[in-house]
Amino acid sequence: MSASDESLQLTATDLRMATFRLARRLRSARAADSMSDTQLAVLADLRMHGRRTISMLAERERVAAPSMTSIVNSLEEQGFVVRAQDEDDRRRVQVDITDAGIAIVVETIRRRDELLAGMLREVDYTEDELTTLREASALMRRVVER
Repeated sequence: MSASDESLQLTATDLRMATFRLARRLRSARAADSMSDTQLAVLADLRMHGRRTISMLAERERVAAPSMTSIVNSLEEQGFVVRAQDEDDRRRVQVDITDAGIAIVVETIRRRDELLAGMLREVDYTEDELTTLREASALMRRVVER
């Protein structure tokens, strides 16, 4: 049985407010203070999925290709990504993450997980409540991974 429109709307409002505030707090924890959220997202995507074209990265981050070119140029200047010719189409360029880029992603994830664990610790959740939060996070992933 599907949820009612009213229930969906109330849930959407509650989730939006909670996730927005949580995301804002988590974004403050990063390994490189001068790096933008989009730059970190590009590095995380490359770490997770491997080489990508600029157009693929732009589509994933929902920015224009020229904007992504600028982002990749900046990351390349900092030594976090490199460009390589595509083996199948020599006209196409692939972007790949460097070891330094991986280190930034890993450290940012560590800091954000540590921050969130501390926030959860302060609330003093029970094991059952933590299980509920893990189950809710799985449900939320289904929404964003569509």
